[in-house]
Amino acid sequence: MANIVLNARKKEKINKNIYGHFAEHLGRCIYEGIWVGKDSAIPNTDGIRNDVIEALREIKIPVLRWPGGCFADTYHWMDGIGPYEQRPSMINTHWGGVVENNHFGTHEFLRLCELIGAEPYICGNLGSGTVQEMQQWVEYITFDGTSPMTELRKKNGRSEPWKLTYFGVGNENWGCGGNMRAEYYADEYRRYATYIRNYGDNKIYRIAGGASVDDYHWTEVLMREARHMMEGLSIHYYTRVSKDWSVQGSATDFNENEWFAVMQNALYMEELVTRHSHIMDRYDPEKRIGLIVDEWGTWFAVEPGTNPAFLYQQNTLRDALVAGIHLNIFNNHCDRVRMANLAQTVNVLQAVILTEGEKMIKTPTYHVFEMFKVHQDAELVSLSVDFSDYTLDGQSIPRINASASIDKESKIHISICNLHPAEDEFITCHTANMDFSKVSGRILTAGEMNAHNTFENPSSVKPEPFYGFRQEKGRIDIEMPAKSVVVLTLE
Repeated sequence: MANIVLNARKKEKINKNIYGHFAEHLGRCIYEGIWVGKDSAIPNTDGIRNDVIEALREIKIPVLRWPGGCFADTYHWMDGIGPYEQRPSMINTHWGGVVENNHFGTHEFLRLCELIGAEPYICGNLGSGTVQEMQQWVEYITFDGTSPMTELRKKNGRSEPWKLTYFGVGNENWGCGGNMRAEYYADEYRRYATYIRNYGDNKIYRIAGGASVDDYHWTEVLMREARHMMEGLSIHYYTRVSKDWSVQGSATDFNENEWFAVMQNALYMEELVTRHSHIMDRYDPEKRIGLIVDEWGTWFAVEPGTNPAFLYQQNTLRDALVAGIHLNIFNNHCDRVRMANLAQTVNVLQAVILTEGEKMIKTPTYHVFEMFKVHQDAELVSLSVDFSDYTLDGQSIPRINASASIDKESKIHISICNLHPAEDEFITCHTANMDFSKVSGRILTAGEMNAHNTFENPSSVKPEPFYGFRQEKGRIDIEMPAKSVVVLTLE
């Protein structure tokens, strides 16, 4: 049995960018997943799949990160502009050594963002690029005056500059982005960030490449040495069966012990956000700098028979619970967390969309984003949870995970996850100081822990109306099914 106490007092605004996504040149994410080319038989707009455009618009993706990931620090943007036949091919050295033709570049990415209604978040090449190359990329995109870069942009068919707010100065520079020490990257960041200029009315939000998981030293050094030159600082964390990266686990074939381990590791994000935020608070008590969780999600073994370097995995109800847990954590820490980007959008890791030729399916994770979109730009509502534990083999984790917000129409939305795979939970939600007359709900669940959508059965896991609650004076009694995600609306 659990108790949730809601307080009508508003707290912070939940930045819609917490519901952001990430599309890297990795496996079939860009090519085949998003880009099929203008001459493809698959219906497209300017080479971008129409079914993917429509699906991404439906979940209101607010911001999309590109071109990587590790790929970013090997990407030279000038290879991806101009006539297609003149673009040089490149080897994707990080992800399988495949040859890419560079047909999806700056113009195509910014067109994708326009089509799905998302703001672009571009990650620049600090690892193998130059200061000049990064500076010219920003100038090419945003400058509205006369310069060699604007003339080049006009030559390539775009007379007006684009709006670009979010720019990452390198990626994982402690690893694939150069194997740098925190102290060295801090100096390099300061040098590169100096030349990420604002042109005209365009204002760049500079994001420094942050820590891997619990590398608190990295956050300490970056905040100490470079906070005055950044608007955001990132962290990366992937949820796995084990913190030992050699133990990958299957995305679809798992038992309750593996289910429990994944829930436990997903909840670890709470500690990471809290501890990195405490370091940032010491140097930035006004919370000017945002914590940007620009890579998160599940990481399991690839589907049997697929290229190991393409990171293609199925997506089950377990992934949906992981998504709900993370989004609730980010909501509850929205005073510091300003953006988060699920890895990755299509056909890679915890994708919201899978494609196979002309076919496309929406994953259980997709449906969580669709259900939770009601929190975007809403005001966080104070919420406390008194829960029973989910215990297995002597270890315990919270059984219930939740967050709540109130939108511009004064509707209150409560998102709740029951992490137990076999037991329902009775929840009393106390609402004594809330003014509402109607309650409605939606639920995402299934009969099996590993339930997932396939191209043969694309709607096996999807949201349904939820009626398992009873409204009483000052409270709502909820019968929360096992392994489920529920969103209640009070109006």
